[in-house]
This record gives sequence, C-alpha cells and structure tokens, in this order.
Amino acid sequence: MNYEPVIGLEVHVQLKTKSKLFCSCSTEFGAEGNSHTCPVCLGWPGSLPVLNELALKLGIKVGLALNCKVAERLKFDRKNYFYPDLPKAYQISQFDMPVNGKGELLIETKTADGKMIERKIGVTRAHLEEDAGKLLHEGIMDGSLVDYNRGGIPLLEIVSEPDLRSPQEAYDYLTALKAILQYVEVSDCDMEKGSLRCDANVSVRPVGQEKFGTKVEIKNLNSFKMVQKAIQYEIERQTEACENGEAIVQETRLWNDVKQTTFSMRSKEEAHDYRYFPEPDLVPFTLSREAVEELRKTLPELPRERAKRFIQEFGLSDYDAYVLVQEKKIAEYFESCIREGANAKLASNWIQNELLSLLNAKNNTIEDCLVSPHALAGLIRLVEQGTISGKSAKEVLQEMAATGKAADGIVKEKGLVQVSDTGLIEKAVEKAIAANPTAVAEFKAGKQKALGAIVGMVMKETGGKANPKVVNEILCQKLK
Repeated sequence: MNYEPVIGLEVHVQLKTKSKLFCSCSTEFGAEGNSHTCPVCLGWPGSLPVLNELALKLGIKVGLALNCKVAERLKFDRKNYFYPDLPKAYQISQFDMPVNGKGELLIETKTADGKMIERKIGVTRAHLEEDAGKLLHEGIMDGSLVDYNRGGIPLLEIVSEPDLRSPQEAYDYLTALKAILQYVEVSDCDMEKGSLRCDANVSVRPVGQEKFGTKVEIKNLNSFKMVQKAIQYEIERQTEACENGEAIVQETRLWNDVKQTTFSMRSKEEAHDYRYFPEPDLVPFTLSREAVEELRKTLPELPRERAKRFIQEFGLSDYDAYVLVQEKKIAEYFESCIREGANAKLASNWIQNELLSLLNAKNNTIEDCLVSPHALAGLIRLVEQGTISGKSAKEVLQEMAATGKAADGIVKEKGLVQVSDTGLIEKAVEKAIAANPTAVAEFKAGKQKALGAIVGMVMKETGGKANPKVVNEILCQKLK
C-alpha cells in the first residue's frame, strides 16, 4: 500500500517591537537574566496588562499580506497550564476570535521529478499571544533556572492548514513565509535568537483516503533544513510502522540533529484541556475598518509581485527571479545594481553564483558585504567591455569582497587587463597551431573538443590575458 504524508506547520514569529505585548519591559535580546521583567509580565497580583498597539498593527499587516480575513471584533483569552516558564500559570493568547482568520499563501515548489509548480497553502489563523520564559538546564547540578526576560514578548502564531504533502513543500512554504515577514518588516526572523520558531504536525494515510492519520507533533526545530529533515524522517518512520501493522501513537517528539532522528518527548491526549476563558483584564474591542485599510496601504510590493516584475521588466527566468526575491535585502541589492547601469541578467548571475557563494562561505549576509551595488556594476561593465576575462573577474571579486576596493583599481594593481590586440593574439594562435598538429587534425576531422588544447596553449602563451572571444574568432579563421 502506498502512503502519503499530511503536514501542517505552526510558526511563531516574534514581532519587532521595543516593548512586550502587555507591559513596557524591553524586548532586547541577550540582556542579563530576569533584568527585563516587571509585575505585569511576572504575573504579580493586582498587575494589569495593557495591549501594545504596535504589536497589534504588525499582526494585522501579516494577516493582510497572507490574504487573511481580519477580525472586526477582537478579544484575548487565558490559556491555562502550569509550567515553570509561565509565572502566571496561564498565557494570554487568542482562542475563538483571532485577529486574523482564514488566509492563504501561494508557493513555488518542486515536485519529486524536479518540475516547478505553484501550490496554494491555506492559513487557518494568525493570532497574537505572549511568549513564555526560558528554562536553562546546562551547567545546573540540582535543577534548572528560569529566565523570564522572554516572557511576555509579542508573538504571532501562524497556523497552516494540513495542505502540505512533502518535506520540500514545507521548506518552500517556510521560505515564502519568511520572505513576506521580512518584506512587511514585522520581524527580524532570526532563528538563532528565537525570533522565528516552527513546530510540525505530521501524519500519513493510504493514498486516496480522505481521513487523516494519527498526528505527531515535532518541536524544537530551529532551522528550515532541520524542519525538512525531521519531517522526512517522521514520514519514513510512520510509513514503516503502518506497513508493519503498528499503531501510530499521538505524541510530541523532538529532533536529534546528531542522530538525525526524532524521539518521543511526551504522549499527547486527543485534546488539551487548557480551560480557555476570556481574559477579564482586557476588554473585547472593535477594529475600525478604516484603520485596517490604512494598514493595507502601507504594505510594500510583496515577494511574488516583485518576482513577476523582475521577469517582465528585466527578462529574468522564473527561477532566477524567485531566488532573488526570497531575501528582501538581496532583491534590493540587485535593483541597486541595475540602477548603477549593470546588465540585469549578468547582475543576477554574478549575485547568485559568485557574490552569495563568497558571503555564504564566510557566513556573512548581503548587509555585511563590502562590495557595494555600484562596485559590482563596475566589475560587470569591465567584463562586458572585454577589459578583463570572466575568470579574472572572479579573482577580482574575491579581492573586492575582502578589501572593499573598486574593481578597476584591483585590475590595474594585479595587471589583469585582458589582451584584445589582434596582432599579438594572432601570433600566439599561429604558434599554438604549429605546436599542436594532432589537435588540428582532430578538429578538422570533426572533433570540436580538440580546439580546447589549442586555446589552452594560446592562453598560456599570453599569460591567461587573451580575450577568449578574439582567440576563438582568429583560431577558427586560421583553421578554416
């Protein structure tokens, strides 16, 4: 029997505010433990929460970008459970009246046979809630410590419909979602700081069956690649169990990145009894439709629209356009290169294939890059004009990335100016032809690859500086 996976994702996004969701404590990361706390976020008796207006606006902007139905009437609820990282013994969240209802996210994804397709993934809801504290276990002999600095930080929980059908789709969904969050500037999406966290719900069912299988939740996934690997492992584990006639246990599991496996954390009842009830210290209120529409006007050009514009305006391929727009800063860098006079397709190639490779090797971002858009455009022009070869240009780019120097200065320093003097190149070609009679004979016999040996000698003769285009033109003319 063939089985198919059913996947849903729950993404917690830390909203970019300076103060917490219901008090004025700082949200700054990395402060001394429990230094950003007050009676409100510690749940002292008599303290009263006040909603952070900016957090609400940012949450609504995400909902609008995801085509969600923004609520007209809003309320908060108490989600009750006892755990040491929750000082109030309840979390202020939203239950039956979330700020954002049903929505959708269109993604570009790759099928098993490598074909790119468009998929519409439903969004169930995107609601506001406060974060819990953080338990610290390492280095503690007789127990754990709790840091409540994170407690009360504003989160938006984005819950997808169980519409995802592969680990690749889950990865592409998260990539597309992160891009939107960055474009609307609601979060820094830094997974290392916990600004973006993801839980995955995975089940399998026989192909053709409508009823879902038993769901397993995977927690503590702190990178998109980890999400992809954990889902893949869980699909294989559950499929093997079903094929062996074993029952899938509804539980919460964790991912072990060293062993590349999931393992059981705790069993899970069919439904948690969180005893939700309306938060009595925060009265329900109505959202003004005019205010919501004003927020809609502040939305920027979103990634999909930008990709379509890149395709139409600059003649890029679908693949190149969607790669460039996944990171807002990279898309802006590309457009800056164009404004500096760079050829669009060449700029796309140099950014994706060379510049980002250099940055990734040093674990840097485009914001850390010492090569400005103006400088990269200058390098591209030198290649277009035939001043330097593509090979030399890669060497120059490495120097630019290391020093921040301009391309033309490096070219002069290193003596990399390409030789296009037809007289000099013609002499080198004649010498190479005379020294390679076998290659010449093979080329005349129809073996195009034989030309490479002759070209190689010409390049050696000219110190690698001969213009390849001129070399090939003269060589073909001579051999004819």
